[in-house]
Amino acid sequence: MANDKKLVEAITPRDVDFAQWYTDIVKKADLIDYSSVRGCMIIRPYGYAIWELIQKHLDKRFKETGHENVYMPLFIPESLLQKEKDHVEGFAPEVAWVTHGGSEELTERLCVRPTSETLFCEHYANIIHSYRDLPKLYNQWCSVVRWEKTTRPFLRTLEFLWQEGHTAHATEEEAMEETIRMLNVYAEFCENVLAIPVIKGQKTEKEKFAGAKATYTIESLMHDGKALQTGTSHNFGDGFAKAFNIRYTDKNNELKYVHQTSWGVTTRLIGALIMVHSDDDGLVLPPEVAPTQVMVIPVQQHKEGVLEKAREIKDRIGKLVRAGLDDSDKMPGWKFSEYEMKGIPLRLELGPKDIEKNQCVIVRRDTREKMFVSLDNLEETIPEILAAMQKDLLLKAIENRERKTYIAKSMDEFAEILNKTPGFIKAMWCGDESCENMVKEKTSATARCIPFEQEHVSDTCVCCGKPAKHMVVWGKAY
Repeated sequence: MANDKKLVEAITPRDVDFAQWYTDIVKKADLIDYSSVRGCMIIRPYGYAIWELIQKHLDKRFKETGHENVYMPLFIPESLLQKEKDHVEGFAPEVAWVTHGGSEELTERLCVRPTSETLFCEHYANIIHSYRDLPKLYNQWCSVVRWEKTTRPFLRTLEFLWQEGHTAHATEEEAMEETIRMLNVYAEFCENVLAIPVIKGQKTEKEKFAGAKATYTIESLMHDGKALQTGTSHNFGDGFAKAFNIRYTDKNNELKYVHQTSWGVTTRLIGALIMVHSDDDGLVLPPEVAPTQVMVIPVQQHKEGVLEKAREIKDRIGKLVRAGLDDSDKMPGWKFSEYEMKGIPLRLELGPKDIEKNQCVIVRRDTREKMFVSLDNLEETIPEILAAMQKDLLLKAIENRERKTYIAKSMDEFAEILNKTPGFIKAMWCGDESCENMVKEKTSATARCIPFEQEHVSDTCVCCGKPAKHMVVWGKAY
């Protein structure tokens, strides 16, 4: 048991050093390994299995809303990137360039895609001619490269996996409907699948995507009181269409520019899962995205009939849930610690005495609650427990967010809250970017979003004291 205890103690407590706690979990739960390339990570099978489940859930939702998957090139010619001025300026500091092919210098530099707007625009200009060609509802699953100065696994890496939706519409109204529709898809997914609550709202002009008419976001609060942008949806209007000459002939035989959107989430969602749900013993995964939902562990497996019964149960429940069986010769205590570390939602223990009583012990990862369950009722009981855990994790995350959400009516109050009790701060804003900049300079907090659900917490701007236009949710972010 000494080794079992050591395994758990290997994780730095999150209230002692949150950053180290996070790093310990991503490594010790076998989610990633570090690469020889700075800022790049190797996503290990267990980490990638979580991403595959995220993909599965989202891809289903995308297809249900009429979207098709495509794949664009990895490289973007410099001349193509330069076509939309605001866009290229926004990404310029993070761009990686290919200057040579083999030993020959290229006549034109190639950008390794930081995002694919320009590629989709070039394609749409070639294939959209008539109103009959619209809408175009495309999505791409791929990796992108952004040359970040500071990195952290899943949260910020030079290369990361994501999906990016790119759509083209006949009218401004249709584009706006698509922008909000996909934001709502993300919000529903985060809450019902990842058990992560979100605040939906619009980004300020300063924080919007480079080249967008408007950016909308879902924002989540991590355990340490920092904010994480968990998904964005952008309304491009006709700005990209004019830069790339994407036009169609309408029903009146008149040439019109299309209106576009873009929306995306990344492997950052795995980082969010860790920072919202996990504890000092390791990973805690919501059942919906747990690669293994139930791990069957035989106890005293050397005794006659134990392994056979464990395999029978694994096969039975495996028809309903993602089940695993650890029949290795490691000690049960080691196995308990290992699967706690990996965040497997339910542990099913089965020994000779349990078999005699026609029962097993089921342990919830999140609450450590132990339940004695009849072997006759597993098909009914296990899905019920998993559903309860999924619901409870969301409620716990909501409670944490509400507990760490504050109201500030002055800059002094704002700064004091952030220093003493980090979290979301609701404060009024006049709409002036100079005030937004001043808040960031004085506190390092940024405007996370202007929530769709507005509250009137004060009459005046938290910064300048002038009449307020919006309630803004502020916070320090990753």
